[in-house]
Amino acid sequence: MTSNPPEAEAAVHPLQELADEVAEAVGGTAEITFDTVKVRVSAETWVETHTTARDDLGLIFFSWLSAIDWANQVEVGDPPAEEVEERYEVLTTVADISEGRRVTFSADIPKDSATIASLVEVYSGADWHEREAAEMFGITFSGHPGLDHLYLPDGFLGHPLRKSFPLLSREVKPWPGTVDVEAMPAKPSTENPEA
Repeated sequence: MTSNPPEAEAAVHPLQELADEVAEAVGGTAEITFDTVKVRVSAETWVETHTTARDDLGLIFFSWLSAIDWANQVEVGDPPAEEVEERYEVLTTVADISEGRRVTFSADIPKDSATIASLVEVYSGADWHEREAAEMFGITFSGHPGLDHLYLPDGFLGHPLRKSFPLLSREVKPWPGTVDVEAMPAKPSTENPEA
């Protein structure tokens, strides 16, 4: 006598339980992409979210922080295929290394007031990551002990990872691909103008 197997339940992603647990604990919305749990939260709950992740969920290892400049107009390359909401998206990844669990948190901040609370009091490892994002994107991390430059010289104007930042090398010598349609600059003269 053979028995029929029970009706197959809908396939559940192995990370779904973690995604649901984290989203409920921090009041965010979760998605799973590329085998990574990503939870979107509001900028207003940024520090509270990470405190909960560390203290209640055991995500004690701070891995990284960065940002994305979502823009419709770009200086180089093709504009997005679809209109996007212009904003900065700040992202972090924190983990419980002993259990092999990791979560990426993200929060959107407006471009006209690019400020979010610092995580240095929650994860001291956020210090240099926030300094880099401040330097490269112009994001202010309120409460940070010192957003000094890491890479760029003092007095450098602009934020190089903003999509609106002009690439001087492109202005001096255009990319020879199909992106740039203007003519290449003339070759330098070999004559000595002072002779």
